[in-house]
Amino acid sequence: MRIVPVDSSIVSRIAHCDFSFEVTEEALPPFDGPAIMRTAPVPPYRKTYPLDLLAGGDAGRLILAAEAEARLLGLAVLSLGWNRFAWLEEIAVDRSARGRGVGRELITAAVQWARERGAAGVRAETQSNNVAACRFYARCGFLLAGFDRSLYAAIPGHGRETALFWYLPFPPAADRRLRRPPRPRTG
Repeated sequence: MRIVPVDSSIVSRIAHCDFSFEVTEEALPPFDGPAIMRTAPVPPYRKTYPLDLLAGGDAGRLILAAEAEARLLGLAVLSLGWNRFAWLEEIAVDRSARGRGVGRELITAAVQWARERGAAGVRAETQSNNVAACRFYARCGFLLAGFDRSLYAAIPGHGRETALFWYLPFPPAADRRLRRPPRPRTG
């Protein structure tokens, strides 16, 4: 397997991939810990999200493809955000390639790209119905740092989903955030 940067021409190759996932449980609030703490079973269903690789143009974005024997196994889309965190806009692994380390290799490449650009870390977003992705981010060292119950409210079929925001801070940015500033000396 190799991870290579590509351009928007990859869109035609995506048609041969199945990035859907099976939902059998959903994460439950509270969403105030380093990871999801509780889940509840739901009637199983398959979920897929459209990948819009052309949104926002290509300026400042990186599309990484995981390939083996000229076959697309997965992809990641990154950009550098206004808050100095690299934004992992998309990460998707073909169903037939899951469990083979493809996602981990894409995260490793994303982290390297972010570090090379002086980012403070990497942030990602997933949904409360994608428990497998939540667990994956936690295994990769990401911390659950926020949620938004309204992000998907207006999208038909997605209204029950809660957006979950995951962060992988890099030192020294993480060290600065966790340390208290020195107190000014008085008199």
